[in-house]
Amino acid sequence: MSGHGTPIPMTSRKCGPLTGEARVPGDKSISHRSLILGALSVGETRISGLLEGQDVLDTAKAMRAFGAEVTDHGNGEWTVNGVGVGGFAEPEQVIDCGNSGTGVRLIMGCMATSPITATFTGDASLNSRPMGRVTDPLALFGAQAFGRTGGRLPMTIVGAADPVPVTYTVPVPSAQVKSAVLLAGLNAPGQTVVIEKEATRDHTERMLVGFGAELTVEETDAGRVITLTGQPELKPQAIVVPRDPSSAAFPVCAALITEGSDVLVPNIGLNPTRAGLFTTLREMGADLEYENLREEGGEPVADLRAKFSPNLKGVEVPPERAASMIDEYPVLSVVAAFAEGQTVMKGVKELRVKESDRIDAMAKGLRAAGVTVDEGEDWWIVTGRGFGNVPGGVTVESRLDHRIAMSFMVMGMATEKPMRVDDGGPIATSFPIFEPLMASLGAQVSRDNS
Repeated sequence: MSGHGTPIPMTSRKCGPLTGEARVPGDKSISHRSLILGALSVGETRISGLLEGQDVLDTAKAMRAFGAEVTDHGNGEWTVNGVGVGGFAEPEQVIDCGNSGTGVRLIMGCMATSPITATFTGDASLNSRPMGRVTDPLALFGAQAFGRTGGRLPMTIVGAADPVPVTYTVPVPSAQVKSAVLLAGLNAPGQTVVIEKEATRDHTERMLVGFGAELTVEETDAGRVITLTGQPELKPQAIVVPRDPSSAAFPVCAALITEGSDVLVPNIGLNPTRAGLFTTLREMGADLEYENLREEGGEPVADLRAKFSPNLKGVEVPPERAASMIDEYPVLSVVAAFAEGQTVMKGVKELRVKESDRIDAMAKGLRAAGVTVDEGEDWWIVTGRGFGNVPGGVTVESRLDHRIAMSFMVMGMATEKPMRVDDGGPIATSFPIFEPLMASLGAQVSRDNS
């Protein structure tokens, strides 16, 4: 049963060349953080190109509940009049974060060091996901968490009345955990230090500096040491959100496996902590070029051109690259199905605690479609069949997971028989224009009437 309402079965059929421009939505990570840091600033932050998917809209609603004035001016233009660090008001209602693990974990962090109480919930998928990896470090500041068995939502966070700064080593690479601790550290006196053994996406660090926080990053033998000085006055910003590389992954990968395709994705964020998929695809032999490389708002961006690549080869993806492409492994596994040889993915344990167990979901769907997959707790191997040799013709469970649904819709564009997902509704959480955008390129993705 769908957590967002009535299931929306969808089918994708083999199609001709995909051509044209794919103007994918704004970056989800930067959109969330723009709203949150705008709410923690004093004055008006202006945001252009905000991703207006349900996940981000839920974060906007949450910031209003904590007292910020958040206004939608249309066409991705938003303003946030913030309340300042430590200025959050206690919300009157439960905060519903929908499907968004990023939203709920970051919001928990930024309220955990204020003397207020808030209760969080989400859809069926989010409420099944453990929150302990965030609430454990927040407890070090003095916050308390009361949730369901296994540290699951609904959950009430009682913020620390007298927070203390912490030093915390992130046990498993996670930008969400790191960001929650840094946001909590904003309202703690002194210096909060986060140590990560493997680098994860660094939007929070870049944007904190942009908003005026005192933050340093040092590479040491122990890992990446991030030091934040607490209780700054954050200054409002004008933010242009680059297009989301995680969303770009779908038209890019579709172009690589669909005969005759040539697709341009303009203004894509190429933050090195996010661009691991594109590096991997090029290693596989993908015809993928960066055009018009430039920098906008402290983030590297480029126009990305992807062309049909019939001679892809399987590769071993280095485990240390996992953090820079963790959300892209599902669609990479689809491309791997059309490559020659094995694509080996290791160090990907986090995939098992995303919106769904993504390794299990993709492995079952790929096997049903005629592809050999081997898997372990933190690794999986896809043995490709080469272009034109993937049968397809099955219905796959999306498991309330937008990336699973979109990955199998991409797969259906090049399989011999159509691919179907039982529920494409969750796609709206991150990529609300997926269907019309892919149709404009020439894809045949349709909602079923059944």
